Amino acid sequence: MGRATDDIEDLLRRHAPQVLGALVRRYGHFDPAEDSVQEALIAAAEQWPRDGIPDNPRGWLIRVASRRLTDRLRSDEARRRREETAAALTPADAFVAPPPGEGPAGAGPSGTGRAPSEDDTLTLLFLCCHPALSPAAQIALTLRAVGGLTTAEIARAHLVPEATMAQRISRAKRAVRGTQFRQPDARDRDQRLAAVLQVLYLIFNEGYTATAGPDLHRTDLAREAIRLTRAVRRLLPHEGRVTGLLALMVLTEARTPARTGPDGELIPLDEQDRALWDRTAVAEGIALAEEALTQGPAGDYQLQAAIAALHDEAERAEDTDWPQILALYDLLVRRSPDPAAALGRAVAVAMVQGPRAGLAEVEALAETAETAGTAGSSGTSGTCGQRNHRLDAVRAHLLERAGDMAAARTAYRAAADATLSEPEARYLRRRADRLDRPDG
Repeated sequence: MGRATDDIEDLLRRHAPQVLGALVRRYGHFDPAEDSVQEALIAAAEQWPRDGIPDNPRGWLIRVASRRLTDRLRSDEARRRREETAAALTPADAFVAPPPGEGPAGAGPSGTGRAPSEDDTLTLLFLCCHPALSPAAQIALTLRAVGGLTTAEIARAHLVPEATMAQRISRAKRAVRGTQFRQPDARDRDQRLAAVLQVLYLIFNEGYTATAGPDLHRTDLAREAIRLTRAVRRLLPHEGRVTGLLALMVLTEARTPARTGPDGELIPLDEQDRALWDRTAVAEGIALAEEALTQGPAGDYQLQAAIAALHDEAERAEDTDWPQILALYDLLVRRSPDPAAALGRAVAVAMVQGPRAGLAEVEALAETAETAGTAGSSGTSGTCGQRNHRLDAVRAHLLERAGDMAAARTAYRAAADATLSEPEARYLRRRADRLDRPDG
């Protein structure tokens, strides 16, 4: 029974964005559609364990959610005006919500008729990244509607109060209310695609290394980000940015089995048992990275994927081609001012030229961040909202390699105090405590 319940929960989580996309595409309003989808999910969670999963789960959810939403609209004093507005927004081939008591066109009582042929999650994703929204609003709305995070989780990821994030999401919903719900045309596709890819990577980052809480890895978010990126690539198979981002995700996720020990403790890249890496995923990621580099000029995602491929190709940490990685980071930081990329370059400098050279780079980054007031801010290659714990963690590691144990302890503890991730904090404190021992 427990396994069946888990399967149903996974199915509902996977279909929820698609169902929401179908309803919002039909009606153009987030809030009532979101409420109706939640009611349909609750109904499914109650009925499916008892009656069995329908042949077409998504069609069932769309049918039930559409009934609930239709009831809401019909009970409204402005029912006629809102129905006319919804009808005007509906594309000719769109799914039409059935009246109460009937299934979708061609469906029987089980609700197994035709659902929208396109992936409504993708359409929802493009709407969430509408150019009318600020980047912060795009990210928040996508994490809420597509990624499935709660408002509290999104607020923690951005280090803002939950009430502030709730207001941001509500404003974003109002901003896109009434927008025609279809994929962007060629004129604004590039701008919208850049926002979509950034949001997908931020979702992946939150899944791969949770910014807060007891777990290092949120498998559901990381896998959802990869699934959505694969869907975007099916739509745009020759777009190098998309191929590069997918390669980067696959190569990074391939290391997951070796990232934690038996008790959930964090294991850094250079100490991982590489025999545990998913070699099938590594091979796919390397092939994608190579393909991405042939799809036009190398952008940020293609360069980051190439760096990840060099890490994954090395059978041992000491086999890593650090000079080549440094060369790629040089290209990356010239393209983008992203602090996370610059910090990665500092590590590469240390591995090629020695820890003192790397420390000089770290200190220069710290001074720049303090001057700009953006310590630890992130772009496409960093996790959102972290202050400066990663900079302190790198500083600590390089100080330890340079033999300055007292300063390394201080930096490790500063990094542990700054992170909201419990596994990262435990790891950093263990490193500091180890240096307190005479044999440390």
